[in-house]
Amino acid sequence: MAELDENEKKVIEQCGTEPRFSSELLEEKRDGEFKCKKCGQALFSSDHKFESGSGWPSFYDVINSENVEEKPDNSHGMKRTEVICSNCGAHLGHVFNDGPEDETGLRYCINGIALKFEEA
Repeated sequence: MAELDENEKKVIEQCGTEPRFSSELLEEKRDGEFKCKKCGQALFSSDHKFESGSGWPSFYDVINSENVEEKPDNSHGMKRTEVICSNCGAHLGHVFNDGPEDETGLRYCINGIALKFEEA
């Protein structure tokens, strides 16, 4: 398990959200995998990344459905689906049904601070 700084802990362990457009991974375009920053489990592929305009790295699919868990999140007066690393329980972000229709129709809206990128 990686040692997390205070900002990473706030998002990953306390279900926080990083500021919009703050992640260096938002513009990441190289081929590779986006892994859980806390435990290193592979979560998303660069092949599934797209520009959603939301201000957070967005993906229309996961590498393996067994690598993430989804659970209802009714906090802050909203009905959302939280995305969690299945290996370590890290909060990653949320998934919405407004992704690319020609793919899965899903938008995994993920905190870049919860990810680490590994080039292929």
